[in-house]
Amino acid sequence: MFFALLHDPVQAGQSVILAWNATADPTVAGYKAYYGVASHTYTNVMDVGKATNVTISGLIAGASYYFAVTSYNTLGLESQYSSEVRYTVPAALVRLKIRAAPVGQFVVTVSGPAGHTYQVLATQDLKTWTVIGTVTVGAGGSSDFTDTDAASFPRRFYRTQ
Repeated sequence: MFFALLHDPVQAGQSVILAWNATADPTVAGYKAYYGVASHTYTNVMDVGKATNVTISGLIAGASYYFAVTSYNTLGLESQYSSEVRYTVPAALVRLKIRAAPVGQFVVTVSGPAGHTYQVLATQDLKTWTVIGTVTVGAGGSSDFTDTDAASFPRRFYRTQ
């Protein structure tokens, strides 16, 4: 059985699509997709019926998952596991956009996964970073942080943590 794992761009870092070739055995009544966070230790199972693909969602960014598929007949007897596929969910990307505001202030727009909180850090020399505040990304995927002290520095660089 050919088995593939495809990243689902609709929910980047959160879900994957598993796909496989149907078996030629006419007694097969369906398939089960297994997965877990340790090799050959599957803590989750999804009965997908006759479908030859399934979307697995709710995966944690940065974690590795292991997947395998079995087929079963009308009596419920299952085949051996397919070859195992490993997938590491990409870490969520955070983007910064900086724009000038009135009176020497800068607005730092943080875009990333909704609900995540980030520290906003600033530096003048790219060596010594100081936390100047925090921002929690809103439901729309971004939130603003205003650096009200920006005018006190001849130059300033920003990052999140």
